Amino acid sequence: MLTFIHLGYLLAIVSFIVGLKFMSSPVRAKTGNLIAALGMILAVVTTFVAVTTNLEVVPTTNLVVLFAAVAAGSIVGKRFSDKVEMTAMPQLVSLFNATGGGCAMLLGLVEANKMNVDEATISHSLLLIAGMVTGAIAFSGSILAERKLAGKAKDRRSYFIMISARILLVLIFVLPALYFTGFVPIGFTPFIYILAVIALVYGVWFVLPIGGADMPVVISLLNSITGIATAFAGLVYDSKVMIAGGIFVGAAGIFLTLLMCTAMNRSLLQVLAGKFKKSTGAGSDVEIEVKEISVSETAMALAFSQRVAVVPGYGLAVAQAQHICGQMQQLLEKRGCEVDYIIHPVAGRMPGHMNVLLAEANIDYGRLKEMDEGNDVMEQYDVVLIIGANDVVNPAAETNPDSPIYGMPIIRAHQAKQVVVMKRGMSTGYAGVQNELFGMDNCSLLFGDAKNSLQEIVNQLKLI
Repeated sequence: MLTFIHLGYLLAIVSFIVGLKFMSSPVRAKTGNLIAALGMILAVVTTFVAVTTNLEVVPTTNLVVLFAAVAAGSIVGKRFSDKVEMTAMPQLVSLFNATGGGCAMLLGLVEANKMNVDEATISHSLLLIAGMVTGAIAFSGSILAERKLAGKAKDRRSYFIMISARILLVLIFVLPALYFTGFVPIGFTPFIYILAVIALVYGVWFVLPIGGADMPVVISLLNSITGIATAFAGLVYDSKVMIAGGIFVGAAGIFLTLLMCTAMNRSLLQVLAGKFKKSTGAGSDVEIEVKEISVSETAMALAFSQRVAVVPGYGLAVAQAQHICGQMQQLLEKRGCEVDYIIHPVAGRMPGHMNVLLAEANIDYGRLKEMDEGNDVMEQYDVVLIIGANDVVNPAAETNPDSPIYGMPIIRAHQAKQVVVMKRGMSTGYAGVQNELFGMDNCSLLFGDAKNSLQEIVNQLKLI
């Protein structure tokens, strides 16, 4: 039986690796997700088999509770995922990540309650503390991130928060050292509860100053922290599958976090500080003369184009216009026009948000291009249609050293023959600067709700 248990865990670990490999391609991402999910099911089933063969150690009541919890969690998770809107997908991911962190925290507290401190080694105790602390930070941080993404919590930037967060972080590292050297004369259980409270508060203070547009980076980082917490818990329980799964999640989250920071030309410390580089003010007050374009003119320009690029942003998700955008693509392709979608690495509110959004509208994965790939052929596009994106297409990032976003890699839409930007109004992006693209000779603005405007374009294309 022991051989079959080890084999089950090995197959689960292999499925995680294969699943991650498949997720590197949009075409195979759904299959990769399924493979990884089946591996997780196998890991859970193998664990139940392992504990049921040792009933004298694990009471039957505990198993009943575990089965009930797994069933309830599966039902609730399925209902959440079925009902969530695409605009709320980042919030759901953050909320699910919070459950992982909360689980690691509870495991640490449970183990602390039943652990015999006199018999436990310092290394075992430190692993337990590390898993509990990282889990608590991921739990409270992810909850706040979900609230901020939903617009229910605001950014709070102050010296008090910054100093308090640093003090809490120092306490998290220093208190265990003081405890194990005998300078904290309390029992291990109350001590770890104190650490849990400090870690929970730090998780909130950690996320509080960070702006909403930086939440993709924060979600990725918190996801990595949850993976690290899982790995620590695996070391405590001597569970190879937990260790492997935690390492995969932690490493993938860290790499993704750093890649997104690179895409914004900002260091991770700048993101965590919750601010962009300050502008010198040069050019920020200059009025930009924009040219408006009508729906009929936009439809006419698209109808006579040979090659069109769509640059999606969060505004596309807010308007829930992805399906109509797909209809427009089909109409243009029937006229012999080639339509591509160029996606910036930090578009949307979470990694891959735009990819998932377009996949929901059954848009061919082959039509999706990464930023660098699209920039290489930008001059060949007759029309670039920008829907809900702002800072990621601002030429100031390459031309204005005084701009807060200078140096950030952008989609060079301004190099296309004609650019049409769909916006509700003249509001700025997260960086708070005017988009120099709007004043260029080849750029026109189509004001209005993206969904309504696209629907009118589709109606016009059917008549042309």
